Amino acid sequence: MSQPLLPNCPQCNSGLSYPDGTQLICPECGHEWSAEATAAAHSDEGPRLIRDANGNELKDGDTVTVIKDLKVKGSSLVVKVGTKVKNIRLTEGDHDIDCKIDGVGAMGLKSEFVKKA
Repeated sequence: MSQPLLPNCPQCNSGLSYPDGTQLICPECGHEWSAEATAAAHSDEGPRLIRDANGNELKDGDTVTVIKDLKVKGSSLVVKVGTKVKNIRLTEGDHDIDCKIDGVGAMGLKSEFVKKA
């Protein structure tokens, strides 16, 4: 049975914390803290950094080039290697990039399959 990954104790940095209702408890120092506060602290880390296949940072409005033939799910279309995609929008989730590709339409791409142009 797999246990969910719990954060270390903020007071003594012990990795033995365990949940008790909505609280997390450290058995080494006895410190108790709210699980919601920990989740909120991790969500305020700032915007996620999205990089292309070569490690270059991507930003909204960039132009990228596809580095691999990509089949379009639910269609017989293929986005070919070398296709330029202009004016991308970065999003959260599995597919990091929202864009419009000529001849295909609006779609989501993974950043690992593009390089900055």
